Amino acid sequence: MPIPYNTWLIVAAGLSAIAALLHVAIIFGGSQWYRFFGAGERMALAAAAGRWYPAIVTTGIALVLSVWAAYALSGAGVIQTLPLLKFGLSVITVIYLVRGLAIVPLLVIAREKTTPFLLWSSAICCGYGIVHLFGLTQVWSML
Repeated sequence: MPIPYNTWLIVAAGLSAIAALLHVAIIFGGSQWYRFFGAGERMALAAAAGRWYPAIVTTGIALVLSVWAAYALSGAGVIQTLPLLKFGLSVITVIYLVRGLAIVPLLVIAREKTTPFLLWSSAICCGYGIVHLFGLTQVWSML
């Protein structure tokens, strides 16, 4: 009998892995990529000047997203059980959802400060969080 894997968490892992790879690509893409993906002008200028901190910060984000992908794969049953799996997946899910929904107060209080980047990145994070939530609720009792 084949082992049932959780499809939602496999998709969640893929989404986090894509985000991690995109962050790595931004490092190699340089200042224009930092600008395009909304990192801000200070990060773009620092990257253009050859400073190390944009690459270090972006590498850190990519590593965190990679760990999140591994946790989703673990929750899906694809790889071995990682430590604090239930807690880890819960925190990852909450972070994605809170990041996605954080724009709501801005839309209510200071709509003029919203940017296209904030809108689409929030939508993406909400989507990632929802996929994680669906998967997590399906495997919750088995974790």
